Amino acid sequence: MESDYGVPRELSDLQKNRSLYTPELPPCLQGTTVRVEFGDATAAADPSGAHAIARSFPLTYGQPLVHFFREKSKAADAQTINVHPAVRVGLVFCGRQSPGGHNVVWGLHEALKIHNPKSVLLGFLGGSEGLFAQKTLEITDDVLATYKNQGGYDLLGRTKDQIRTTEQVNSAMAACKALNLDSLVIVGGVTSNTDAAQLAETFAEAKCSTKVVGVPVTLNGDLKNQFVEANVGFDTICKVNSQLISNVCTDALSAEKYYYFIRLMGRKASHVAVECTLQSHPNMVILAEEVAASKLTIFDITKQICDAVQARAEQDKNHGVILLPEGLIESIPEVYALLQEIHSLLRQGVSADNISTQLSPWASALFEFMPPFIRKQLLLHPESDDSAQLSQIETEKLLAELVEAEINKRLKEGTYKGKKFNAICHFFGYQARGSLPSKFDCDYAYVLGHICYHILAAGLNGYMATATNLKSPSNKWRCGAAPITAMMTVKHYGRGSGSGATTLGKPVVHPATVDLRGKVYDLLRQNATRFLMDDVYRNPGPLQFDGPCADSKAVSLCVEDLDYMGRIKELNEYLDKVRTIVKPGCSQDVLKAALSAMSSVTDILSVMTSQRPE
Repeated sequence: MESDYGVPRELSDLQKNRSLYTPELPPCLQGTTVRVEFGDATAAADPSGAHAIARSFPLTYGQPLVHFFREKSKAADAQTINVHPAVRVGLVFCGRQSPGGHNVVWGLHEALKIHNPKSVLLGFLGGSEGLFAQKTLEITDDVLATYKNQGGYDLLGRTKDQIRTTEQVNSAMAACKALNLDSLVIVGGVTSNTDAAQLAETFAEAKCSTKVVGVPVTLNGDLKNQFVEANVGFDTICKVNSQLISNVCTDALSAEKYYYFIRLMGRKASHVAVECTLQSHPNMVILAEEVAASKLTIFDITKQICDAVQARAEQDKNHGVILLPEGLIESIPEVYALLQEIHSLLRQGVSADNISTQLSPWASALFEFMPPFIRKQLLLHPESDDSAQLSQIETEKLLAELVEAEINKRLKEGTYKGKKFNAICHFFGYQARGSLPSKFDCDYAYVLGHICYHILAAGLNGYMATATNLKSPSNKWRCGAAPITAMMTVKHYGRGSGSGATTLGKPVVHPATVDLRGKVYDLLRQNATRFLMDDVYRNPGPLQFDGPCADSKAVSLCVEDLDYMGRIKELNEYLDKVRTIVKPGCSQDVLKAALSAMSSVTDILSVMTSQRPE
């Protein structure tokens, strides 16, 4: 692998202007002293999977939650780290490129040099393949000069996403030992951070001194849990796509004769589609989570869209904009089952040309029903996680064809009296992920890079860098780290004919899907009819880097109340107050009141924690 990464680039005036921007650090990360507080031991969010996770990760499960504080804070239990020996750190980009990834490198490099100028940061060239091959680039100020606040992953590049097989894990360990790395930082999403947790456990078991740290960077926005409020890249992706969508909305309203079907990235979760809907107000969005929950067939979805087209035509509106997440195709039960059969045959070595003859009767009927272009796309080899190549399956064209056929049928029957149906299809997949990152993503990634150093200084292994209270200004963000194993769950899969027969999957960091009982989805539903019928299109405009709009945050981030780390701190403060008030020598009334209240609280919490989340 020849290295042509990290070369100085010719920048436009805007790129030069962005490269001069320096994100603000929260107070807890400023200065040359690291203050760290170790909280209580963490546990799995789903108690039913705790045993399986603890058994798979005996050395890294149950580690404490960590908070970082400024040097002069009043946190009594915080430990101060004053000695900062020179260290060697490696960093690898995994997963799909997300705007802001370069600022993780910048933040980590700056933190290393602030605390000890002799420290070294090595970037692996070409993602995990570069890690296995030990192809590195030493990160310096000169190397970073034209990559600060820039989009893409072209500073280091990336190839395959996974570090999973025994051979891959051993190659990664060999590279870390050969390069004498004190820490390996893995930048990526749910799959990459699952791999990071496994690396951390394997390294600890093998007595390898390299500590593994994960950073939540993924455009899908699906690495969300009680510790992680947002992912680097999601804010930019949604803002760039929302402007593209709003431009299309304006065009639809101008011509009044086209329906635009727009497919958006997002893999298995529909977070990007939801956020773009809330920012740009298209007429309709179909979420993969809704389809899966209601077990809608492809014909149900077609009817749903046709009914909307017909309702709008009755108001003399023969145009519209419909958003579709790329994961929609896998959420349709019969299509998912068809894909499972196809992938099983592909894994058995059956050629794509012969697969149609070996499908079960119902699968064969569905396959033959599909248009030729979709049949070809369904036959593509699955991704490394066994999912379909969602970016290559043109769901928007499939639905546009089916809707057009049904509308023409209704037109002949006289139930549809609107104008001829005309569809235009788009896939907004690659236009946004190489964008210059938003101010939020610049700041967030840079801060997470600094946190990575604090994690290393505290001697932690198997942790993810976290920042919470993100909807507030960056000087109020709370910085810390959480064990990746605390973010893992174990899926239960049905097996056998017995009603209670189940089997457990492997512990992994699963993608967080859109919560159909959450505040964001509720906001979407409240506005669904208005969006559909009233054409309240909204144009958020191009991405802003300065001025009053530069600090705008994602709607979904602002709607949710996510400050988990802050609440943990608040709870501990209350518990400390109880211990201060209720101690030997207090009155009987105070003691009785405390016992009564604590008994009620523990009873409620016991019931809640005994119920496995759906």
